[in-house]
Amino acid sequence: MPRDRKDILDLPRSGGNVSTIARFEIEYLQYLNAEAQAVGELPALARDRERLVKLYQLMSLVRVFDSKAIALQRTGKLGTYASCLGHEAAHVGIGAAMQKADVFAPMYREYGTQIYRGVKPREILLYWGGDERGNNYANAPHDYAWSVPISTQCLHAAGAAMALKIRKQAQAAVCVCGDGGSSKADFYGALNVAGAQQLPLVLVVVNNQWAISVPRHLQSGAQTLAQKAIAGGIEGIQVDGNDLFAVHEAMDTALKRARAGGGATLVEMVTYRLSDHTTADDARRYREDAELEEAKAKEPLLRLRRYLSDQGWWDDEREQAWLKTAREQIDVEVEAYLSTPRQPVGAMFDYVYAEIPEELRAQRAAAIAAAERAN
Repeated sequence: MPRDRKDILDLPRSGGNVSTIARFEIEYLQYLNAEAQAVGELPALARDRERLVKLYQLMSLVRVFDSKAIALQRTGKLGTYASCLGHEAAHVGIGAAMQKADVFAPMYREYGTQIYRGVKPREILLYWGGDERGNNYANAPHDYAWSVPISTQCLHAAGAAMALKIRKQAQAAVCVCGDGGSSKADFYGALNVAGAQQLPLVLVVVNNQWAISVPRHLQSGAQTLAQKAIAGGIEGIQVDGNDLFAVHEAMDTALKRARAGGGATLVEMVTYRLSDHTTADDARRYREDAELEEAKAKEPLLRLRRYLSDQGWWDDEREQAWLKTAREQIDVEVEAYLSTPRQPVGAMFDYVYAEIPEELRAQRAAAIAAAERAN
């Protein structure tokens, strides 16, 4: 009969001097519980009425944008789209803690971070509409393009962090991946070099419980994803990803440490994906309705709105007025996207090589000719 795990761990060791050479622990950070009640002394952000209202408004704007983008996809005006529903506190909190000079390497749904950093919603729509000009951010030129290949952006951010260190620039690089992405070799490679070289890097794992259809418990045997930092020799912390205060405080601490030469940090943000993985997915096929409903009760906008209302800083009248403004702003962005002239067919070949190879030149000519015949 096979031994159970405890029996295996309790097997006697043959000889030698056994001693403990290191111990580790992972902290969990939360300020507001699901009922928007303080669970400890609140950080400075919680007392900054003006900034907090603006951050809530951005979170709400992002949700309006997200809903509009899905509607555009469903009506054939946008390609496959990755929703950020339920991630608003994590994403806006990341952006709010960063400085403009920091470098951001996103995954493919961090719209709250990007809009905070100056990316226009119309640029996001252009990208998901198949137009690579959306990746050429007008107001965030040193941030990286969206990365659909899983976790390759972690290596990009590590490279940027290495450059910042070599240049002795007091800046940091930030990348985001999901819980599933933290199992990729690209993630571990970035983690390892960040620790070995003491890079000014913050690796964020937005743990939304699902890697498409694979649940968190099947992805890793680790109790937390933050503890993966231990293997890399960097700091690691797990936070409530639905608590804007916790997200911002953890990111602010990690970024200040990085800019001061204190090395890298892994921040695991525990949240929940309230949407399908993308518009090409149907989460009803693998996720129980009861699980989704339980997660909705803990979602970030509801929590922060309750806090603001309890402070007397927000009410239903302000909510409705802001939602009207947000819809108008997003409508302007949608119109800008829809009215953007399409690029000519040949443009898809023009920026692949500095000098286009002969076989690609022939393909370009054939594509242009086919387009002209179709018109």
